[in-house]
Amino acid sequence: MNSQRLKYVLSIGMFLICSQLFSQQFHTEVKINKSSVYVGEPIEVTIGVFTTTWFTRGVDLGNISVPGAFSVYFRPVSQSKTINGKQFSGVELTYNVFPYEADPDFVFPSLDIQVESPPEGDYKGKTHLLRSQERKIEVKPVPAEFDRDEWLVANSLNVRESWSGNKVEVKVGDVLERRISRNAGGTVSELIPPIIWDSIPEVSIYPSRSQVDNNKTKSAISASRSESVRYLFEKEGKVVIPEKVFTWYNPYQKKLYKRTLDAVEVDVVPNPDLGVLLSVKDSLQAQAATLEPEEAEDKPLLIFGLPVGRFVLLVAIFLIVIYFLIRAGWRFWNQFIERRNKYRLSEEYFFKQFQHSLKSGTGLEAQKAFYRWVDELHLIEPSLSYFVQNYGKPADQETHSIDLKGLNWSSQDWEKARLKAIKSEEITLSVDKKMAWINP
Repeated sequence: MNSQRLKYVLSIGMFLICSQLFSQQFHTEVKINKSSVYVGEPIEVTIGVFTTTWFTRGVDLGNISVPGAFSVYFRPVSQSKTINGKQFSGVELTYNVFPYEADPDFVFPSLDIQVESPPEGDYKGKTHLLRSQERKIEVKPVPAEFDRDEWLVANSLNVRESWSGNKVEVKVGDVLERRISRNAGGTVSELIPPIIWDSIPEVSIYPSRSQVDNNKTKSAISASRSESVRYLFEKEGKVVIPEKVFTWYNPYQKKLYKRTLDAVEVDVVPNPDLGVLLSVKDSLQAQAATLEPEEAEDKPLLIFGLPVGRFVLLVAIFLIVIYFLIRAGWRFWNQFIERRNKYRLSEEYFFKQFQHSLKSGTGLEAQKAFYRWVDELHLIEPSLSYFVQNYGKPADQETHSIDLKGLNWSSQDWEKARLKAIKSEEITLSVDKKMAWINP
């Protein structure tokens, strides 16, 4: 019996081992070439997708969205490898990721990858959903000794300039156009900083819109940015256009390089026709007004320092809060008005009006206020004598000729008499209800 049980257990174990060995398996991996980079420094991310059979449809994720970074996708490359003694075949997809914000906890996200592959011993592909691992990377800010507005990470930088106009013969009112083109290897155009043009005395400067482009090959990326500026010379004399220095940080050599465009001296001679200066200036200003600011080209649109989506969300939340506050306030106001109106029709209100008239009003006003109050008590006889004889002080109950001034009651005396009357009225109402129930 024990022998049969042992054979049964061994058979189950062999079945499980064989099913594990011969069943289809998948494998994903994510490799990064750096775990710590500066802002703008590229990270090479390789995503591998493998199966123990083959893929009946190509694996191609295309461009992906990486929060806080630009990403560039290169073509997939077929690969095969042995994992735990078993042969796998698949593809590796390579991305260059360019973080544009400092973040010590930057994450290349986990990706959902849909593949088609046949099971072991079959040829028809079946759909499978795989998930890659995320990778954390430290993105360091621009070093403190460098200007953030001029920071560029690149493998190389080529700088060219050209001039339109005669720099040798320049009169007041003439315009020289200067174009500077930069081509950077190993980066994207969004990360090439715009040129900051120096102000020059007696010269008006009119920048033009930048022209940017990305150039990708099968395994590399480069970018170009071309910018121009027009100088309008407004006064005669010697003008020095300062030199321009362009720097870039090479992440592989870990060095900072610079390229300098020499300063340019221009001798501006008088122009007898000064009307030309005003005409040219008006024309250049009109053209500049049609151009969008450089910041709008290179930076996301902000409203009060917030991204548009976040600003709209905050406005929506604010409006919802205001709506509910208005509703609550309106409900509270209606309840207040209702309670106030109800109070102004109550016995308590007319009693307080009566007491106020005793202190500040005339005898006639006090008398009117008294009878208006007594009406709310529903006495058998709504008169002063009846009220005093039934609810007043014992010393005044035998008096038949009574006036309000002659009573000389304090506020406490009136309050005690009022409470007696109210209590008597409640008893009367209770008796009336019982009689109505007995004699319907």
